[in-house]
Amino acid sequence: MTDTGWKAVVGLAVVLLCAAAVGCTRDAWPDPPPVEPGVLAAEHEEWRAGRRNSLANPNAGVISWGGLFELSDGANTFGSDPSASIVLPEEDAPPLAGILHLNDGAVRLVPEAGSGLSLRDLVSGAVGEAITEPMLLPDDRSEGTIRLALGSLGMRVHAEPGTERLWLRVWDTDAPRLESFALPDYFPITNEWRVTARFDPYPEPRTVRLGDVRGGTLENTAPGDLVFRVDGDEHRLMAFAGASSRSYFISLWDSTAVNDTYQAGRYMRAPFPDDDGWTTIDFNRAYNAPCAFTPHSVCSLPPPENYLRFAVTAGEKRP
Repeated sequence: MTDTGWKAVVGLAVVLLCAAAVGCTRDAWPDPPPVEPGVLAAEHEEWRAGRRNSLANPNAGVISWGGLFELSDGANTFGSDPSASIVLPEEDAPPLAGILHLNDGAVRLVPEAGSGLSLRDLVSGAVGEAITEPMLLPDDRSEGTIRLALGSLGMRVHAEPGTERLWLRVWDTDAPRLESFALPDYFPITNEWRVTARFDPYPEPRTVRLGDVRGGTLENTAPGDLVFRVDGDEHRLMAFAGASSRSYFISLWDSTAVNDTYQAGRYMRAPFPDDDGWTTIDFNRAYNAPCAFTPHSVCSLPPPENYLRFAVTAGEKRP
């Protein structure tokens, strides 16, 4: 065989080997488990129905929130008197309902005599026994959270991770928005926005401080990144999870926030990986943070690492 012939054979072999290598690389990145389009749409509607019911739950659902008051060290009076530290609607509250004393991160309630303050059941929201004696109020990230009832109002001490700030969260079980609330529109549901992701753990979990919509910072733990592909390009999302988490929490921003989706970004959940390190990110279930629906929230903003370079035309749109 001539030198030219050998060069042609070698060249063809190199091409075939390269093609095989590319094929193996592609095969090494599995596709998500297929879901028939009708089933995918039905499952998504079921998920949205659950989300709507959760947001519009009169017992502290986001749509019922009517106030978020940061507590100061010392005495915080609350009631309908305009001079109170926390001013509540006069149709529900007496001029002075009580005092919340914040000392060393603990909140102690001292009720005013005849205030009408009662306990509210954590699950049903039903009003229980009257509160007539001082009591400690654990925050809602602690065991033994206590909810208060005052007229149609519910109240609890609210905390966020990685901050010493505490708030009194107030909601109205009779909020007019509850019955009429509807979820915002969303992009068409498609399997194209279900992508396989590889979990890439950090050598050690990272403590990440995130800005929040109230001008402070919150703290989350990130054990690693979720690495995925869109249009052949590889991307990463920092994933958050604590010791008690059942899935990864992800906050992200993409260019649809300019016109179509919430300006501050959206949230998602992703299952923990299988034994081989793979999971599925379903961008169809990107959803709005509470601050998209109410000003009475403390929402963390996406980390810079989670600003994506492409438009995610999937998930919930801007309210």
